[in-house]
Amino acid sequence: MPIWESEELRATLRMIEAEHLDIRAVTMGISLRDCPTDDMHRTCQRVYDKITRSARRLVDVAKEVEGAFGVPITNKRISVTPIALVGEPTRAASYVPLAETMDRAGAELGIDYVAGFSAHVEKGATPGDLVLLDSIPEALSTTQRVCSSINVATTRAGINMDAIAHMGRIIKALAERTADRGGIGCAKLVVFANIPDDNPFVAGALHGIGEGDRVLNVGVSGPGVILSAIRRLRESGRKIDLGDIAETVKRMSFKVTRAGELIGREVAARLGDGVRFGIVDLSLAPTPAIGDSVAEILEALGLERIGAPGSTAALALLTDAVKKGGVMASSSVGGLSGAFIPVSEDHGMIQAVECGALTLEKLEAMTAVCSVGLDMVAVPGSTTAETLAAIIADEIAIGVVNNKTTAVRIIPVPGKEVGDKVVYGGLLGEAPIMPVSRFSSEGFSRLGGRIPAPIISLRN
Repeated sequence: MPIWESEELRATLRMIEAEHLDIRAVTMGISLRDCPTDDMHRTCQRVYDKITRSARRLVDVAKEVEGAFGVPITNKRISVTPIALVGEPTRAASYVPLAETMDRAGAELGIDYVAGFSAHVEKGATPGDLVLLDSIPEALSTTQRVCSSINVATTRAGINMDAIAHMGRIIKALAERTADRGGIGCAKLVVFANIPDDNPFVAGALHGIGEGDRVLNVGVSGPGVILSAIRRLRESGRKIDLGDIAETVKRMSFKVTRAGELIGREVAARLGDGVRFGIVDLSLAPTPAIGDSVAEILEALGLERIGAPGSTAALALLTDAVKKGGVMASSSVGGLSGAFIPVSEDHGMIQAVECGALTLEKLEAMTAVCSVGLDMVAVPGSTTAETLAAIIADEIAIGVVNNKTTAVRIIPVPGKEVGDKVVYGGLLGEAPIMPVSRFSSEGFSRLGGRIPAPIISLRN
């Protein structure tokens, strides 16, 4: 009997349901490689037709599976082939029409987010890549669902500092365009090193060119499950150490991953019509709700506040145990799979920033062992494009040298300074404005060029 049909797994699902597990997202990846033409209008029509035809039943089927298994699916999402590849044959001066097309298709289907307004520029940029980058401020400020990700580095290629400098300017422009909404456009834009092709989580999702025509990926989020298990262990009265905690996290991650794979395979099977199951991404992605916090998990290990000495080591333990549990549970683990530390989306992170326990520098250190990077970080609106670029470069360097994915989703909030707060609501939560070093990075950011790949890239 397949593992996803076993009574053991159904019992696991019932247990996890009692601890408020949610499937954070089912994301259908759709290839648009058959859509490009030399005319923007025709390309947009083909993109619209392909998305709406491919995902016409996604929301209904996801709701059916929610009802059948009693596990809520928070978001239904779509990711597509990087739009820089789709738009380039048109030779258009702007790809905003493609973003509007993606948004319109998502609205018709009832989709929460459509991701893939993206480009890979880790070693250089084609004319089409540059058009996409320059289209981002207008595209993300005038659409509701469209998300963008730009890969500016890989361990094999090094770091494209020209692209990073460009992204600093783009982030500033996007923040200004959405100033009346707290710069929220920047929450839909991520700058990556070593971007994965199968990530179901926005804003960084895209459908890699080697992924096939239509793939169903699932993102599982279980901070509440892990937190409850650690608290039970600590309240058991027996002597425990960090090894015991790692084993507990691993076991719970194993169970959560199996549950996620069940849901993903079931949605894909019910969709039929050539849709295949891709991966389960077991990432501890918090929400603003109390008890659904990665910060709380780390504090349950004995830290007074996240950001205190020991936070990086505790996060390393958590991330490693999550990955080990997931890999033991499924041969289809992918995406990012680990622990996310987005400031605005985790009430424990917010409290740590507000009381001074967590600084931008400590957060950067912790990203060396987590699954993403500087995520949903709000900084003063006066932060310059050059400083933003330097912050991005620091984070990207961590990913390149450590051969891992890192990313930056940073928001220079117009009109806000340290001590203020910006409120977005929903899953995006609220963000205290974090201080940035007063010392200038302008000379470094303006040098441009490419930081060569590290020696570990020579693996052939």
